[in-house]
Amino acid sequence: MNVRNCRKCGRIFNYVGGPPVCPKCREDQEVKFQAVKKFIQENHGADINEVAEACEVEMSQIRQWIREERLQFADDSPIRIPCEGCGAMIQAGRFCDKCKAQMTQEFNHAIGRDKPKEPAKKSASSKSHEKMRFL
Repeated sequence: MNVRNCRKCGRIFNYVGGPPVCPKCREDQEVKFQAVKKFIQENHGADINEVAEACEVEMSQIRQWIREERLQFADDSPIRIPCEGCGAMIQAGRFCDKCKAQMTQEFNHAIGRDKPKEPAKKSASSKSHEKMRFL
């Protein structure tokens, strides 16, 4: 059992995973997220400052939701966030498509998925092993 104090309110709770906030604060955060989402849908051209002030949410929380890909900048919005890999400006997430592809390739190389599998060589004695036999 992993017991921790909530980062927001200080209550003690049983920590399971994710950010160390209690279930009540997590529910409150979800209510705020829904309010932000509704505000953005009604005010399509709003920037982060306007959304934060109107919904009474910290800008850092909105940026976190953008990094988690729960929110995304509009295609026509001039506001972007930098990719953590190369610094290119992106709409949402942590990495641009180029960096994601590069990491995927590196991970596949690390676990050996990028190497073509060699067909098994059959020897002359392998036919005797393929037959059924009794011991």
